[in-house]
Amino acid sequence: MNKTLYKVTFLNHGKIYEVFAGRVGSSSLWGFTEVADLVFDVHEGLVVDPTEERLRDEFGGTKVLHLPMQSIVRIEEVEKKGQSAIRDAASGEKVVTPFPMPAKPR
Repeated sequence: MNKTLYKVTFLNHGKIYEVFAGRVGSSSLWGFTEVADLVFDVHEGLVVDPTEERLRDEFGGTKVLHLPMQSIVRIEEVEKKGQSAIRDAASGEKVVTPFPMPAKPR
């Protein structure tokens, strides 16, 4: 039996976030949409998606997101999880978090 999966696209601090969740519905808070059971990739090995890691750091301990309805761009019911993303709201380009480089010796 396949579980329902949603791709939720919303505006947050001038950026467009795309996350995947197992549950979306009306919130008990008036004017908000409830997004719960967030889904993140579990990477085994060295290849790590920095965007996925950033989203996991920000929302990993979150039980339920209560998003203002006006911040939601789109909610899609999808067959399988795709790549989560953080995009610039103006250009639509992905915001890339650079890999931390060691400091140069002085």
